[in-house]
Amino acid sequence: MDIMLILQIIVLLGAIFLGVRLGGIGIGYAGGAGVLVLGLILGMKPGNIPWDVILIIASVIAAISAMQLAGGLDYLVQIAERILRSNPKYINYLAPVVTYVLTIFAGTGHTAFSMIPVIVEVAKEQKIRPCCPLSIAVVASQIAITASPVSAAVIYMSGVLEPFGWSYPALIGIWLVTTFAGCMLTAFVMTKIQNMDLDSDPVYKERLAKGLVKIGQGAAHTELKPFAKRSVGIFLIGVLFVVLYASAISPAIGLISPVIVPRDAAIMSLMLLVATLITICCKVDISDIASESSVFKSGMVACVCVLGVAWLGDTFVSGHTAEIKTFAADTVVAYPALLAVVFFFAAMLLYSQAATAKAITPAIVAALGITAANPGDSGMLVASFAAVSALFVLPTYPTLLGAVQMDDTGTTRIGKWVFNHAFFIPGVLAIVFSVALGFLAISIF
Repeated sequence: MDIMLILQIIVLLGAIFLGVRLGGIGIGYAGGAGVLVLGLILGMKPGNIPWDVILIIASVIAAISAMQLAGGLDYLVQIAERILRSNPKYINYLAPVVTYVLTIFAGTGHTAFSMIPVIVEVAKEQKIRPCCPLSIAVVASQIAITASPVSAAVIYMSGVLEPFGWSYPALIGIWLVTTFAGCMLTAFVMTKIQNMDLDSDPVYKERLAKGLVKIGQGAAHTELKPFAKRSVGIFLIGVLFVVLYASAISPAIGLISPVIVPRDAAIMSLMLLVATLITICCKVDISDIASESSVFKSGMVACVCVLGVAWLGDTFVSGHTAEIKTFAADTVVAYPALLAVVFFFAAMLLYSQAATAKAITPAIVAALGITAANPGDSGMLVASFAAVSALFVLPTYPTLLGAVQMDDTGTTRIGKWVFNHAFFIPGVLAIVFSVALGFLAISIF
């Protein structure tokens, strides 16, 4: 390994470490700074900015923000709370189901924020350590990104795979079944191996003695805004149109040919149309979007993070495409599961499912010689896709930190060694199960 490569790796990891220390939008800031150092000092050509990923995230967030101001998210939270409270003893299974479905529906894992307080409340009422359902639920909200029809990661990956004979509906079907089953298997395993008893947790007992644990308030009774249900209906119809259009233009189906509006442009325009319809039909004050919507704020932070860290990652990967191709050709072909390992570690550093897929996939496709005429190895990309969700490894992701902060019992905590936190084991299990089921699914196909 030459000295220049070592310096480049130091800058890459240093920028990511600085961003992690800064937290939140800071990882985007540090990523941009890393690109500057790699370019001006170490002579690397700046990589491609993932504008399509950023714009898809922005357009989806715009629609969800309008729905939030119309009361739609409050309505969804009420439904989810009723589900959790209907069978509270099964919260370890119901909590990840709820966060998974919300992410599938919205295309962003940030919707899990609204469910964290509810999960904590129901767990306390059942004398269950909140970290048990919370850890699985947060991981499920991240894994579900790789199966959501409106997520930037799925839109990008399906666009890559379709020329190789994988239709959009087939991909969505595989990823939905494998990731959901992976999350449920994780819930089963974690329920069996974890200490569920809240009263036996020493940190909880200490906090309870100090009066730091809030007494349960029971089910919330938030009065919905007049057009809350209507906003959810409009958004749901918009998501349905995205799925139908994306399926219709899929080369394997070919209902619309030639394709005038590509999938990326279609999802962006449809989501902005949804935002427009919600604003008009649900009487949303447009001036409140930027100031009042928590989803808008977190979404714009996500855009900056993707801009910085994905640009940094693409700069490094593009500068070492030859080495990556050699590694892929020599090892991934022999051991297909190693692709999932590559995705896993890249996602841990790049902090975004879409950014990881975009940084790694083109090099893998080129290295393995995957073409429309020779699509044989493309199945490993389908099976390994869930591994781009390893955002939980470093305990700095917003929903992960939110779970730690909102669990007043203290059971959801980060250990002294950074990696020994409540989300690591369920996250690794969920990815292992999802990828294993993915390889099983492609073998059937």
